[in-house]
Amino acid sequence: MRHFGHIAPATREGLFFREPCDFSTRSPARLLSVALGATLYSPATRPALADDVLKQAGRGVVSMVLCLEDSIDDAEVVAAEANLIRQFAALAARSESPGPTAPDVPLLFIRVREPAQITDLVERLGDAVRMLSGFVLPKFTEERGALFLEALAEAESACGQRLFAMPVLESPELLHLETRAEILQGIARSVDKYRDRVLALRLGVTDFCSAYGLRRAPDMTAYDVQIVGSVIADVVNVLGRADGTGFTITGPVWEYFRRQERMFKPQLRRSPFLEGRAEELRTALIEHDLDGLLREIELDRANGLLGKTCIHPSHVAPVHALSVVSHEEFTDAQDILRPERGGGGVLRSAYTNKMNEVKPHRAWAERTLQRAEVFGVAREDVGFVDLLAAGLTN
Repeated sequence: MRHFGHIAPATREGLFFREPCDFSTRSPARLLSVALGATLYSPATRPALADDVLKQAGRGVVSMVLCLEDSIDDAEVVAAEANLIRQFAALAARSESPGPTAPDVPLLFIRVREPAQITDLVERLGDAVRMLSGFVLPKFTEERGALFLEALAEAESACGQRLFAMPVLESPELLHLETRAEILQGIARSVDKYRDRVLALRLGVTDFCSAYGLRRAPDMTAYDVQIVGSVIADVVNVLGRADGTGFTITGPVWEYFRRQERMFKPQLRRSPFLEGRAEELRTALIEHDLDGLLREIELDRANGLLGKTCIHPSHVAPVHALSVVSHEEFTDAQDILRPERGGGGVLRSAYTNKMNEVKPHRAWAERTLQRAEVFGVAREDVGFVDLLAAGLTN
């Protein structure tokens, strides 16, 4: 599979200076952690879940979480587990059937409630476990997380297949100032022990807001809720460092997908949308409250996050369009990382609009080239509006 693989090759060629790479469930963890992109959540109770997965794959989704936790009622868990077993079997059967090539199955993760579900589900999946990439571990702390990660290791040993974990950081103790540092250090110890199996860390911002009876409006980002912004900063500070000890940390969920009454002006400037029918795209984005999502995606990356939790298919294309590396970013990153620049120094950017300082900007450049590998590099005259329009119309 690849990002933007759902659009026509000729269209893709016109958009990209360097196209996104191919990857699969067997790719290195380093690459997959960057490639997650917009991770679409779906309740595990959906009766046609296998069809839904393939449909979303055909629209550009490369990672999905099938949820047994907060998205379903407590009374539905047993039936949802049984449904998952059936749907994975259906996906496995389709992957083996002859005929026209179907869309690649996305990276699939199951969000469980308790550690025992991990070993139980892996056993019940049987051969269909090959369709599974791993598990999402809710309300992760050092004590609770150890049980989940031990269960993951046991399940992996039993089925003989690599399984990844994506812990969700969402406990009230992480939010509370008096316990935050201790909880973060405990989480760091826990995930470091299983570093080769922790694909990414996810942020449960809805739970953070719940602890204080808050909910951000569609005009606001998670960073406008200062108590949430502060914990995101501390999570990145401890767990997202660029010195080799950090992990990929994904952006929080955007909750809105249809028009709400507005208090503030739209956040999308007109100028990027002036050509062709792009003004219609701008209007549609504003009507569906996606201008706030676009701003939050930009703030995610500015604050050290990559990818995003999504609860609606309309959120996927904006996340992926804004994940593509611009030609300017790519040129700067390449210049900074040239072997002859190993001694440091300062140089003017190829676009002659900024200073590139080799040593301080090296970590940024390395991360930019990792993103370029999986999301591609746009052509010099291609902007996010072009990428977004292509992703939405295919």
